[in-house]
Amino acid sequence: MKYIGLQQQISSNNRKSILLLMGFPILVLIMVFLFFFIVNYSEEGPPNLNFVFDQFIITIPYILGGVAVWFLIAYFFNTAMINRAAKSHTLSRKDHMRVYNLTENLCISVGMPMPKLRIIESQALNAFASGINQKNFTVTLTRGIIDQLNDEELEGVIAHELMHIRNNDVKLLIVSIVFVGIFSFILQFAFRSFLYGGMSSRRNNKNDGKGGAAVMVVIMVLAALAYFLSLLFKFALSRKREYLADSGAAEMTKNPLGLASALEKISGNHHVDAVKNEDVQQMFIENAPEDTSASLFGGFKGMFSTHPPIEKRIQILKQF
Repeated sequence: MKYIGLQQQISSNNRKSILLLMGFPILVLIMVFLFFFIVNYSEEGPPNLNFVFDQFIITIPYILGGVAVWFLIAYFFNTAMINRAAKSHTLSRKDHMRVYNLTENLCISVGMPMPKLRIIESQALNAFASGINQKNFTVTLTRGIIDQLNDEELEGVIAHELMHIRNNDVKLLIVSIVFVGIFSFILQFAFRSFLYGGMSSRRNNKNDGKGGAAVMVVIMVLAALAYFLSLLFKFALSRKREYLADSGAAEMTKNPLGLASALEKISGNHHVDAVKNEDVQQMFIENAPEDTSASLFGGFKGMFSTHPPIEKRIQILKQF
């Protein structure tokens, strides 16, 4: 493998992450424009583009308003939903001074506030960071990762999660989840409307329902395409941020081999059976394709993986 310097790795991942993040709102706007273009298509040919643009511009405030409401819901309820889905509880300082000392020393070294610490009662080796502001930034560790890693390895894992907080990855994840959720909701809504609306139309023998059904089909197709593409953006963004957190942790601890050794132990023993929510699984330091729906895509599972191959991450860390 060609040597990649630490700062080069960080800069490259940041640039790629920005491009991927920009893809979400652009995708929303493209799909809305295509919707108006398709529904205005007639036997006479394509619609007048000025008319399509007028309809598109009129709907933009409503689209932005809907996205804003979705974001507000995610903003206020994100932390509670994650803690509930992860089945975690507060990590007591009295019983886990080692973890608190490691975390506090790392935070002091880079001048960042101490996050909350939580624990999942599982012997699997995993960890994740969450939160949207200083009040609820949290590092969650499994019982297994605390008990089975030595100080250097656990320090590397904690540094990795702290870098997710410093790099605003936890916020970026919420953004990606929101956009994917929007397309998923539209797809489900259109499918249900088409299914039940079509059944009602057939019962009443009405022909005027055909136009509405056709519109629902257009919405379904566009929403399905947008959902598929948004998943690719989400997974690609997640993979880039994992590389960035690894690089940042190596810089923070000045010990890339500590994290590399931790990842070697985590590999093959990371799956937390109690956590079923895939959005939470995506946040873990390791989340292999076979643990989630990515396994359904067979040979394409690399595109649908939330994390890069752990072997490649270890290899990169060992070259720093």
